[in-house]
Amino acid sequence: MSATMSRFLAVKGAPAIRLAPGVLICATVALASQFLSDHYGAPAMLMALLLGIAFHFLSEEGRAVPGIAFTSRTVLRVGVALLGIRMSADLLVGVGASTIALIVAAVVATILIALAGARLLGRGFRLALLTGGSVAICGASAAMAIAAVLPRNEHSERNLIFTVISVTVLSTIAMMIYPVAVGMWGLDDRAAGIFIGATIHDVAQVVGAGFSISEEAGETATLVKLVRVTLLAPVVLIFSLVLRNIAPVAPDAPRPPLVPGFVIGFIVLAIISSTGLVPVLVSDLLVEASRWALLTGIAAVGMKTSFKSIRDVGGAAVLLIVAETAFIALFVLGGLQIIR
Repeated sequence: MSATMSRFLAVKGAPAIRLAPGVLICATVALASQFLSDHYGAPAMLMALLLGIAFHFLSEEGRAVPGIAFTSRTVLRVGVALLGIRMSADLLVGVGASTIALIVAAVVATILIALAGARLLGRGFRLALLTGGSVAICGASAAMAIAAVLPRNEHSERNLIFTVISVTVLSTIAMMIYPVAVGMWGLDDRAAGIFIGATIHDVAQVVGAGFSISEEAGETATLVKLVRVTLLAPVVLIFSLVLRNIAPVAPDAPRPPLVPGFVIGFIVLAIISSTGLVPVLVSDLLVEASRWALLTGIAAVGMKTSFKSIRDVGGAAVLLIVAETAFIALFVLGGLQIIR
């Protein structure tokens, strides 16, 4: 019996044992990042990235390599899929048709501007879709979801890290500037909340900026931001379908699936959430699981990237993502003058 069990563990347990060192290291970095965020106010995603990059050497050789690779792809995608539990049809009803139309228009226009800007600056469509989608939808989470369906090349991880760092820094700057700016522009609390929720990239910074204005602005901003997050699945699905048909694929590379599994998971969870049958405790647990999966996954992505590769991305990429951020702010501000 013992010999049979040993053989079973040798076969069945090998993958888990092989992945464990890397996964545990990534989880440890995620815990350290959350600690820094809780005690010093630094964005957890940014801390996970920077700490991950500091441990870049672990992804090059040694026992941790398979686990880091697994975490940077599979765990990250699970985190994106679990975001679906935060979505529901009630969100759309609460925001209103005119505001939803403004949000959708802003997302589409920002992605198109990203493609045009990247072409003008001599950068590829991968960086355009990555930066444009992250600015338009939900920052780091969108960047990770979009990166999962983009055709991979030698710059894929570098571009992802650059995008996550950039949108996190820009979100933090916007969180400090926008609450002051909306007062100067004469926006009421509801309009200020719509502007904050429709323009700041990351959810945490949206909440911080919105509630620094007022309770109404904070609640409106959070609601609008979640509607933007709802657009993540259809945008990623469209990217996946379009790129599947036009992007070049290496002869020996497997053709990507028609619909990525994590997008299906996102949609299924959103539908289940819309039924109202999910207990609050279960929903909260899944939201927390999503947050930790994303944090652990981005730590792994950081480990696979060096500071040198980020520096090599160039000033044109910085100009592109700053221009996208300015564009969506101006677009939404102009749209508010129409729907108010």
